[in-house]
Amino acid sequence: MTFSPVEPASPSSVSGPPPAPSGGFSLATIFVGAKGLRSLWRLLIFIGLLYGIGFALRKTLFGIPWVVNHILKRFSTGSLNAGVLIFNEGFLFVIIMISVLVMKAIEKKRLADYGIPGVGILSKRFWQGVPYGFSMLSLLLVAIGAFHGMSLGGITLDRHDAIKYGFLYAIGFLLVGLCEEISFRGYMQATLTDGIGFWPAALVLSCLFGYIHLGNSGEAIFGAVMAGSFGLLAAFSLARTGSLWFAIGMHAAWDWGETYFYGTPDSGLVASGHLYSASFHGARWLTGGSVGPEGSYFALAVLIVGGLGIHLLFPAKNVTPRAA
Repeated sequence: MTFSPVEPASPSSVSGPPPAPSGGFSLATIFVGAKGLRSLWRLLIFIGLLYGIGFALRKTLFGIPWVVNHILKRFSTGSLNAGVLIFNEGFLFVIIMISVLVMKAIEKKRLADYGIPGVGILSKRFWQGVPYGFSMLSLLLVAIGAFHGMSLGGITLDRHDAIKYGFLYAIGFLLVGLCEEISFRGYMQATLTDGIGFWPAALVLSCLFGYIHLGNSGEAIFGAVMAGSFGLLAAFSLARTGSLWFAIGMHAAWDWGETYFYGTPDSGLVASGHLYSASFHGARWLTGGSVGPEGSYFALAVLIVGGLGIHLLFPAKNVTPRAA
């Protein structure tokens, strides 16, 4: 058998860049990996968008004097209240969603890839999360009360105000749940997962989530640790359900129950316009002190029970955490 000689290919006929020498270093690999732009740089771009868009909107919105005078001064009472909560969280929600949509366009992905299916608050998972979060908080307060650390107190509002504030705080804490879950357990979780894996990413982001709670007046180290632990629980629900909506419902209902229904401090913040006026008495390890029930040592036990409940309700399947 004979072979025809093969002419060597000319440099112009070879497509793509020449391969890097064995053992060599390519600057491009710092920025680009097998999946495109590396997760760290995408994460930094997202954070940059949050700050940049937030700055631009603040300069635009707060440059109109009547907006500040009419909204902020009207609703500001020196404590957390429904008007300021809705305004602040609504403003933050717009910033987060614009940033997510920009990254979605850059990465050519769907919102479902970040754990955000389009069915939203009408989904079954959201309405499963709402009673779950409220029940977890109620269990925590029952445990504190069983050791004589809490008194529920009486109802502080008439029927009209009870309905009004209950509705307003529901909107406010829905926005809180959307903002915190879409940012921490949504885009950032999905992006960091591409780089280091799901649970390492969940651990890193939950530590960050707990740390930022230290900025609240009245917050303490243990309360911040419990906030971070709640982040891990939310990540677990994401892994088991495949979407953020259970975590959003659970998060919103927990905060609503603390702030409005029972009238307890929420991560060190006390609100006006709450239904009951719970009072605490006893050691800080029991009551949580200025932090509120999240600072109680019983909070960790309740979060563990909550994790066990999610494990039983949503058995492990071959579903990726970002499946719709």
